[in-house]
Amino acid sequence: MTKLEAQCAAAKRAAYILSTAETSKKNMVLEAMAEALTKQQERWLMANEKDLAAAKKCGMRSSLLDRLALTPERIAGVVDSLRQIAALPDPIGEVDHMETRPNGLIIGRRRVPLGVVAMVYEARPNVTVDAAALCLKSGNACVLRGGSEAIHSNRAAVEIMREVLVGAELPEDSISLVQDTGRETVNELMRLDQYIDVLIPRGGAGLIRAVAKNSSVPVIRTGEGVCHVYIDREADLDMGAAILENAKCSRPSVCNAAECVVIHREAAKEFLSKAVPLLDKYNVELRCDSEALAILGCRGVSANDCDWDTEYGDYTLAVKIVGSVQEAIEFINAHSTGHSESIITNNRSTAKHFLDVVDAAAVYVNASTRFTDGGEFGLGAEIGISTQKMHARGPLGLEELTISKYVVYGQGQVR
Repeated sequence: MTKLEAQCAAAKRAAYILSTAETSKKNMVLEAMAEALTKQQERWLMANEKDLAAAKKCGMRSSLLDRLALTPERIAGVVDSLRQIAALPDPIGEVDHMETRPNGLIIGRRRVPLGVVAMVYEARPNVTVDAAALCLKSGNACVLRGGSEAIHSNRAAVEIMREVLVGAELPEDSISLVQDTGRETVNELMRLDQYIDVLIPRGGAGLIRAVAKNSSVPVIRTGEGVCHVYIDREADLDMGAAILENAKCSRPSVCNAAECVVIHREAAKEFLSKAVPLLDKYNVELRCDSEALAILGCRGVSANDCDWDTEYGDYTLAVKIVGSVQEAIEFINAHSTGHSESIITNNRSTAKHFLDVVDAAAVYVNASTRFTDGGEFGLGAEIGISTQKMHARGPLGLEELTISKYVVYGQGQVR
């Protein structure tokens, strides 16, 4: 048995115990983790400094350094998420659709944990705590495999949380971190279906597609975010410019950031005159189709075909001009990854049509795509943003980390 296989086997044993843990016990542990991360934040910050120093030495770009960095304010946000998760209703044990059949059998569906959730992800050490907390509250054990760029940060966070588990007399293997960040560990993890019930990849498109293609463990695809903002001819253009600035520039490295703005031809010139000065503050590179380039001149560069399908994760924005809302919808559906799409318009009929026809996990009217987030949606946090159409779609919170099983009560019935 390999070291990783032994780790996953231990998680499987822990999952059996965790699946029947009382809600009050799980909430107490989450509160204790919040307290421990607060008291020991210097330990976490010092570990993060090691990761940041190594990343800078390797030339990591600034937007990705921002994903990696921890600050006292960000740790406070992580701690707040833990407390929000503790305060949420526990889905485990909920029974719905209970009915009595003509033969007298009473049949219902009870919500139960998935079991062992493995996660492969990059950068963002806050994800380590969010994933562990959501799994714990939903009765799942988790095996976390973060990237090499965040290994010290992830190790510190998991050590702190495991210390709390031991103090609470819950299995410390309810939360475990894969220490080897080599590619072969991901390949092995994808084959351990005798221990792992679900594998969630979260990171770049290459990682997600590789895991989905090669895993024998069931996969929930998350995170690929080629998101669009469509500026309609009946849009409030000042509002649209402010929304685009937020969607593109507030944190360009995250999956709910906008990567392309689609503009109705009748609004294009005026809208760009309002939006470009806001984007200039961040030196956003604009990759334009021919019409947009004719308006922007040397401020833009010519886009190529791959620009419409690229998740830049940086201060780069594709610009497309269209002649109708239908053309915008067809373009978005052709190039979207199914994550988050937004329309800016004052026409309610146009907005409704956009909501009805655009194929994505989250579709917005007059709001930034940056709201696609478990915390913003009232889930406390999320383990990822699912872009697939099976089991769950959108932010994955507590309920999405459970599954149902049928419970059947009889009085001697036979068939």
